[in-house]
Amino acid sequence: MNAPTNTPILVGVGQVLNRIQDLSEALEPLEMMWQAIQLAEADAECGSFLNNVQSVRVVRGMWSYQNPAKLIGERLGATSFETVGTLIGGNQNQAVINATACEIRDGTVDLVLITGAENGNSATKARKQGTQLTQTEAPGSYDRIIGAEQQPEHHEYEVAKGIQRAIQVYPMYDNRIRFSRGETIDEHLHRVSRLWSRFNEIGLRNPNAWVQSRMTAEEIRTPSESNRPISFPYTKFMNANMSVNMGAALIMTSVRRAQQLGIPESKWVYPLAGVKGYDHFSASVRDEFDTSPGIRTVAACLLEHSETSADELDYVDLYSCFPSAVQVAAKEYGLSEERDLTVTGGLTFGGGPLNNYVMHSIARTVELLRDHPNGKALVTANGGNIYKHVHGTYGKEPPNRPFVSDNVQAQIDALPSRACLSSYDGSANVESYTVMYEGFQPAIGHVACRTGGDERTWVNTTDPELVQAMTVEEFCGRSVHISRGEQLSVLN
Repeated sequence: MNAPTNTPILVGVGQVLNRIQDLSEALEPLEMMWQAIQLAEADAECGSFLNNVQSVRVVRGMWSYQNPAKLIGERLGATSFETVGTLIGGNQNQAVINATACEIRDGTVDLVLITGAENGNSATKARKQGTQLTQTEAPGSYDRIIGAEQQPEHHEYEVAKGIQRAIQVYPMYDNRIRFSRGETIDEHLHRVSRLWSRFNEIGLRNPNAWVQSRMTAEEIRTPSESNRPISFPYTKFMNANMSVNMGAALIMTSVRRAQQLGIPESKWVYPLAGVKGYDHFSASVRDEFDTSPGIRTVAACLLEHSETSADELDYVDLYSCFPSAVQVAAKEYGLSEERDLTVTGGLTFGGGPLNNYVMHSIARTVELLRDHPNGKALVTANGGNIYKHVHGTYGKEPPNRPFVSDNVQAQIDALPSRACLSSYDGSANVESYTVMYEGFQPAIGHVACRTGGDERTWVNTTDPELVQAMTVEEFCGRSVHISRGEQLSVLN
């Protein structure tokens, strides 16, 4: 089948890992982006052509560059190009792909460079040594920002209880998943650690995975000096690994421009469709902790636009900052947990360069699809606490219909949410909880409770016996009494 000449395609991918023994070997993010760009250009197998790039798009990182896209374009020798940035968020990579595919389809641009990088590993080493890393000045402002939707990540009632980090919220989702499935704590830990060990095995097949050592399920779930407990039920090896130095680059163009440049068709991979939709804001107002109406709605729309089903997907990369994110997404897509649910090894083993992880999963997806005639793939991107969803599908063969980027927000907004109370006094049931550790000692329990009116309310406990019990006994479903929103007493 011959694709229309304005069909968007990915034609070049590059990934860089800056493994260092000493800070003298550290590359700043801009240099990792540059190296990844060179690899992506070489990957397209048509010589040097990025001096004609029309738009340079950089996914926002934890660095302080103001407009790195301008420096990159100038270094490429481009004379007339747009500079584009994004906001913070793991959803932004796929948002950029979806927007770029639409612009190529509509003829606005036909040669676009997308890149990003993080140096969390080097930054951590520098902080420990009391050293300041050097960074190139990149002044100026972007011509525009993609995905410019500034929203907080946590509800004010969560923040009031000190719940302001992903490591506090995602384990609450997993504890509720355990309770909903009727599993014991031990059964749940064994199942989740087996899931994560399979992610580790896939990472070993990915040449650009940060972790290249085998970890058994027992090693992943068992606390040790190198695998401290973080937040019940998660150990360090169940968390996203942000201590990585990783960069990536993608080149997108049209069929017409690829033909003009002489890029071999063997390099072409087609974005099929993209869909965006955000769940109700924050854990405080989610209807349930073990579901995502947002993902469910996005999935149904995306698969329809892609003319495929979940069972027909050859490759899947579910956003994997924590095991609960994978379990919820797999359930909403109807994907078995026994199949491969990552192409990289996930954010633990493939590496989690913060907002730029999905660029690596897209790059790896392109590599795999090139060797799979008629293959189709799904990549999901997530921002916040299973909150901001932007998903995309890809194929080796031309789609039957033009690329579609859809937004299902109106459908999601019409779905039920849960009222949350700032404070509560009375009897309630534990909906879910987590226990945060200091070293190897349980320190504080964050507890989500349902009131008699089925509202949600938050309460903390630092009672030593209670927080210790929460790590070995099931507390979901237990009856409790909350006094003035501050004190928690277990009734059964």
